[in-house]
Formats: sequence, C-alpha cells, structure tokens
Amino acid sequence: MTTLQTIFHRYGPAYRAHCGDTLPSHHRRAMVAIEACRTEVLGGQVFICPRCATTRYHYHSCRNRHCPACQQDATQAWLMQQHSRLLPVPYFLVTFTLPAGLRDVARAHERQLYDCFFRTSAAALQQLASDPRLLGGQLGMVGVLQTWTRDLRYHPHIHYLIPAVALAPDGTVVLPPQPTFLLPVRPLAALFRGKLRAALCQTPAAPAIPADVWRHDWVVDCRPVGQGTTALKYLAPYIFRVALSNNRILAVEDDQVTFQYTQREPRERRTCTLPAEGFIQRFLQHVLPKGFVKVRYYGLLRAGNRTLLNRVRAQLVLRLGHTRLLASLDAPPAPMHWCAPLVCLQCGGALRRSVIDPQRGRGPPAANGQWSSAHGQGGRS
Repeated sequence: MTTLQTIFHRYGPAYRAHCGDTLPSHHRRAMVAIEACRTEVLGGQVFICPRCATTRYHYHSCRNRHCPACQQDATQAWLMQQHSRLLPVPYFLVTFTLPAGLRDVARAHERQLYDCFFRTSAAALQQLASDPRLLGGQLGMVGVLQTWTRDLRYHPHIHYLIPAVALAPDGTVVLPPQPTFLLPVRPLAALFRGKLRAALCQTPAAPAIPADVWRHDWVVDCRPVGQGTTALKYLAPYIFRVALSNNRILAVEDDQVTFQYTQREPRERRTCTLPAEGFIQRFLQHVLPKGFVKVRYYGLLRAGNRTLLNRVRAQLVLRLGHTRLLASLDAPPAPMHWCAPLVCLQCGGALRRSVIDPQRGRGPPAANGQWSSAHGQGGRS
C-alpha cells in the first residue's frame, strides 16, 4: 500500500533540497515526523516468544497532528470528553469561508490571519445572537479551522458547532423560535466582513490585501445537524481529519501521485494526478504553524464557563423536563484501547514485552540477523 510516508521517503529529500531556506520550519518538521512515524527511529516495543524465539517490533507513532496514521484514536477520545457538555437542544453547524482574495495573504501570514479569522467570526456570531430581536443572549460555540478542499486545494474555512440556546443577561435561557433556524446568514456575513477588515488593518498583512475583496458578498452557511451525540460525531472528523488519508492514495508512477476524492456536486468519485513535488506542496500548505490551536471554544462552551453551562442545563431540565433531558444524552461511546499482540502468531506461546529506546540512525537488535519495517504497524498513538 502506498502511503504519504512512502511518498515523503522517496521524494521528500529532493523537495526539501529544492525549497531550501524557503521551506517553512513547520512544514519541515511535519515531513520529518511523518517519515519517522512507526519506524525504528522513534523506538518502541519488542515482543519475544521464549518458546520459538520469534521477535516482533512495534514502533512508536510520531503523534504529529498532520500524520494520517496518528489520528485514529483521537476522535474517540474527544467524543468521550465532549459528551458531558451536551445540551438537549438542536445543534447547528455554521461555516465561515475566507474569500479567494485573501488566500494568498493567508498563506504568507498564516498565524496572524487565522487568529483574526477565529476572533472576528466568533465575535460576529456573539454580537448578532445578542440582538434582542433574535436570541438576545450569549451562545456556546466550538470552532475548528479547516484549510483544504477534497482535492487538497487551499480553501480556509471555520466550522462552528453551536447548540440552539442562548443565555440572556438576566440569567434566563432563550431558545430559537424555530428549531431549524438559528441566525440570519446575510447580516452575519456582512458583520464578519467588517470585523475582519478592521482587525487585519492592524496587522502587517494589511498592505498586501486587495482593495476589492471588501466589496464582494462573503459566504456564511448555517444548517441544522441534529442533536447531542449526532452533532458531535458530525463535527469530530473535521477536527481530527488530516488533509489526506492514506487510503485515498491510489498510485505513484513515473514520479506522479494519483489520489481519489469525492466531488461534492454532483456527488461522484474522481481522481487527481500531480507531479510528486507538486503533490507534496499541495499537502504541506495545510500544515498549521507550530502550537497553533485549530479547535477553539467560545461563550458558554469556553473552559472557564462551566458554571454558566451548568446553569443553562439546569434551566433546560425545568423547561423541557428531566425525562427529555436524559433521553437526549446518548450513552458515551466506549473508549478504544490499543491491545498489544500478547500471543505468538507462530506457535501460540505467550510473548514477553520490553521497551526499545529511540534509535537515531539505526534500528533495534535484529532477530535472526534481520528485521522488517513492516513490523512497525502497532505502537502507541
């Protein structure tokens, strides 16, 4: 199976040499981490069968958030953590899209522009929701930044998962008049555009912004996505999905990479073929700066507002009824645990485990004079 790791191993050195000092440090770090993931470079665990002397190596994961092999368990852990914060109301997904005229600026000033993107979109939501003619109170929001389209093109947008309830200044909860409507998108888009313009004018990116970008209508989408666990499961892939999963890579031939994706409209399967270095460049443009937080919580869902959230939940219990509240909270998903291969596949004997320290530049002691990187399909994640 062709993976992103094998592509980086084969073409990464030439790509780094070609880019030289122009390659951002966080791109270089992501490449090195993915190349080392689940190999002898990171160390791991060795399982030895005392009966037949079979030895199996299971190398550690790189845990880089952009590695396709390291995000499988993260979704489940996040769902477990968020389950206790669910509210028995409909949920909405609100999506803000950065216009095309700002994308080159975003590439050149990633951290500053993404921060402004988060701050101003969240502020626009809260300001419109506080209007007494609408909800008249404070929302709770979980926002996640995503920068890619299905064919890996650069398309920054933020998804907000929002429960359909607000907390008014007098401490009472407010529900939308209609279960399928949260906020009007046209005023929301205009408010967001004005706030982002004011914020970017205070940054070094201001001179590079085309003047006509502020004259066009901007896109904001708002749609209902069910209740409780259903809504969380809807958002979780946006949080932990990387730009490209390994199972979408079809082939590497003649220094070209072919991968598949699903076209949105019409919904059909398509393929895209790029030169290897062009493919690497398209993937790396979605690697976020080191330490940048791509998932952010606002309003009632902010970490320091648990007291307010409990107050909202208590009022919903009284208003909607205790039975409905309990019915709306689905049982949390069962935690996933990695299980080590404790039984020898050759003779059925019990395996003995020991830890291998990371080895930079060479592998662990070999069994019968050889070892295979194919063993490194387990390990921590």
